Amino acid sequence: MHFHIVTLFPKAFDSYLGESILKRAIEDKKIKVSFYNPRDFTKDKWKRIDRPPYAGGPGMVIQAEPVAKAIDGAIKKIKNKKYKIILLSPSGKQFTNEYAAKTAKKFSDVIIVSGRYEGIDARVKKIFKMEEVSIGPFVLTGGELPAMILIDVMSRQVEGVLGNFDSLEEKRVGGDSYTRPEVFEYKGKKYRVPKVLLGGDHKKIEEWKKKRREK
Repeated sequence: MHFHIVTLFPKAFDSYLGESILKRAIEDKKIKVSFYNPRDFTKDKWKRIDRPPYAGGPGMVIQAEPVAKAIDGAIKKIKNKKYKIILLSPSGKQFTNEYAAKTAKKFSDVIIVSGRYEGIDARVKKIFKMEEVSIGPFVLTGGELPAMILIDVMSRQVEGVLGNFDSLEEKRVGGDSYTRPEVFEYKGKKYRVPKVLLGGDHKKIEEWKKKRREK
C-alpha cells in the first residue's frame, strides 16, 4: 500500500515512521510513504503558500494552486489509478477501524492532504473528488498527527505488516492481557492473573474475553 502525504512539514513524520512496526513495514516494502510539499509547487520565489482569508478573520489560509499541484504530483506517480484522496478535517467523516479496513482492501494508493493554519482554500475540494475525514471531535494545530494515525491504522490492515495477522487488536478491542509472573507483587500487595486464563479451557477463556470486551 502506498501513502502519498501532502504536507508542509514532511520531516514531522520522520521519528514515527522510523521506529518499530512501520519502519519494518517500509523496509519490507509492505507499505510505502511519499511526501509532496506544496511549497515545492508554488510560483512564489519565497515559497510562500498562505494568504489572508477573504471577508477577514484570524490566521492565514493555504492557497489552492500549490496544494492542487501537489495532489496532481501524487496522482502522476500512481500507475494503476486506483486511489482515494482524503482531506483531513475536524468536521469530516469519523475515521474508524472499519473505514481503514475497507480503504486498505479497496485501494492500493491513498493520498492524504494535511492542512495547517486556518485550513486550505475550499476550491481544492471542487477540483478533486476527495473525502473529508476526522480522527475526532477536536481541532489540532495541523494535519500531520491525523495523517500518521491514518497511516498506522491502515497499515495494520495490510497482510504482512504485523508478524501475525491474527494479532490485530481490532478483532479483540477492549480485552485485558496478562503475562508472567503469575503473581505480581507491588508495594506489599499481590496481583494475580485470573484463574480462568491458567486452566487451559479455551472455550471458557474465549467466553471470559468476550465478556471483558463487552464491559
